[in-house]
Amino acid sequence: MDEEAVVKFVETYLKKKGFKQAELAFHEEIQHQQQQQNNSNNAISIHSDPDLSSLLHSLSQPEDSPARYQDEYSKLRSWAYSSLDLYKHELLRVLYPVFVHCYMDIVAKGHIQEARNFFNSFREDHEMMHSRDLQKLEGVLSPSHLEEMEFAHTLRQSKVNIKICQYSNELLMQYLRKSKCTIILGIVNEHINFQVSPGQPISISDDPDAVTLIGSSQDAANQINKKEIRWGLLEDSIEERLEKTGGFLSDSEKTEGETKEGDMDENKKRSIDGGKQGASIKKSKKDKAASATTKIARPEANTVSAAPRVKPELPLPVISFRPAEVEQSILEDLRNRVQLSSVTLPSVSFYTFINTHNGLNCSSISHDGSLVAGGFSDSSLKVWDMAKLGHQAGNSILQGENDAAPSEQGQSTNSGKRSYTLFQGHSGPVHSATFSPLGDFILSSSADTTVRLWSTKLNANLVCYKGHNYPVWDVQFSPVGQYFASASHDRTARIWSMDRIQPLRIMAGHLSDVDCLQWHANCNYIATGSSDKTVRLWDVQSGECVRIFIGHRSMILSLAMSPDGRYMASADEDGTIMMWDLSSGRCISPLIGHNSCVWSLAFSCEGSLLASGSADCTVKLWDVTTSTKAPKTEESKSGNTNRLRLLKTLPTKSTPVYALRFSRRNLLFAAGALAKSQ
Repeated sequence: MDEEAVVKFVETYLKKKGFKQAELAFHEEIQHQQQQQNNSNNAISIHSDPDLSSLLHSLSQPEDSPARYQDEYSKLRSWAYSSLDLYKHELLRVLYPVFVHCYMDIVAKGHIQEARNFFNSFREDHEMMHSRDLQKLEGVLSPSHLEEMEFAHTLRQSKVNIKICQYSNELLMQYLRKSKCTIILGIVNEHINFQVSPGQPISISDDPDAVTLIGSSQDAANQINKKEIRWGLLEDSIEERLEKTGGFLSDSEKTEGETKEGDMDENKKRSIDGGKQGASIKKSKKDKAASATTKIARPEANTVSAAPRVKPELPLPVISFRPAEVEQSILEDLRNRVQLSSVTLPSVSFYTFINTHNGLNCSSISHDGSLVAGGFSDSSLKVWDMAKLGHQAGNSILQGENDAAPSEQGQSTNSGKRSYTLFQGHSGPVHSATFSPLGDFILSSSADTTVRLWSTKLNANLVCYKGHNYPVWDVQFSPVGQYFASASHDRTARIWSMDRIQPLRIMAGHLSDVDCLQWHANCNYIATGSSDKTVRLWDVQSGECVRIFIGHRSMILSLAMSPDGRYMASADEDGTIMMWDLSSGRCISPLIGHNSCVWSLAFSCEGSLLASGSADCTVKLWDVTTSTKAPKTEESKSGNTNRLRLLKTLPTKSTPVYALRFSRRNLLFAAGALAKSQ
């Protein structure tokens, strides 16, 4: 590189940047050097220093040159992949955010075709972990899109948190300085926040919190998570009244009652002496088994009763109209509730839909398992009564769309196979359905932007709720009935009352679709899961967001609240489930066991077990009690972030699990549509 070329490059650079005084000073210096060279013939050769020459060459290139972005990112990528295995997985975390911001910077400078070439060249590296983000970024095709698209605008305004050890951080910074990757260095400085930890890298390379591309800044989320929330249970609930009167029976009391009945029957059949001897032996065995079960079940039974009590923020419905036989049935179920634990797993009743031809979008099960609903793509809602189905068909297989359609809002009696009620009224696919606590009403949401209330007693549509502008993905009754909430593609969740056609609250804040929601046990809060990979907790009374839960890598598909109201579980499209502490807003137990979407979550009635249903055709049972009590410091030292113990995996033949529900007696109900094996 000769001196004239260097001089021209420097002049071009200074002129482009508008440094007029520096340009004049540079001209004077060049003229002065030329005079000295003519006088002494001892000029300084600039190109004798290769480092200076390469630096000037890099500075001479326009800063908005796409070639520089391509070159520097390619060098960083090659260096990261060739690093030592001990540090490689941490260094590779930097590539994705750098890739995203390089692409957006090239677009912002107006080089659209070069940006597309850059995007397509390195897209495959990130396809597995960030496919949804890449689909959104692919739509950014002009500088105006960076401002108009909220996803891209938020990424440019906020930072990315990356966990990395101290030595990996030093290696990265040293490389960027030595290789003179000024563009990458600027991106790292402006858009990446390194959470540096001392010592060696963490052994787990798939830590969900390792890289968080957050929708809102971490500082704002932390500020929101400092708000106080009251996670206790409602005062004067049925469970509390039953507990005060001593209505709950322990497993030992149940067993003793059964034993006494067995003893009486046995004494009638046998002689007096023989009967007494046989009964005493039988009773002693049952007492031992009962005492062992009680020792395990007692602590878990106390978790709900030990929860603090709070007053409702919403006016609750008067329950005096509840029929006496209904309340008596609920009390009977609560008295006979089985206390589950890690050694006492629930029985499972699985309802399988057949002949649906991929038309089943959702399923819901009533609280006692007597009714099962299915929402279909043909805009119909079908409800099966298990008692009638059992009498007519003799099994628990549900016929789907293959059946001939019965008369509208009337139960079909033809041939005995069609023991369902057909509800028609929606003009688009039904995406969600939910039963009221007593099973006398059912809500359905649809792509036609409406929510409809149906009566299971009258078999008729009662109300059509209109408020959303786009498809409604989910709808859920509150634990006390009367109120319900809906989640929509319009990025809002809304709270409704059955007796009003307009929403009571509109909760806005998510950056993408609100895909699922769940009421808190005390009805004072609602949790919403979104395609923006966050879960938010909202105060029902004020409509404000009081918690933001950040950590998932893909869209949230299902939520569940623990019966004591202290914990929440969320599951995403990748099959990851995370357990959250509502009071602190922190994740206490991420777990990875499913290999596909998790569509449903359910806590057992005493909160000791968590059930998850997935598209991988399995139901998994997790031990919640040990996970919430495990000391986090010991787990982090061993590098084990999966603190929820998997108790059992229940596979189906070929049925993805759509819905789960624990009955009041702790029987687990599940439902899904039979899929054709490939």
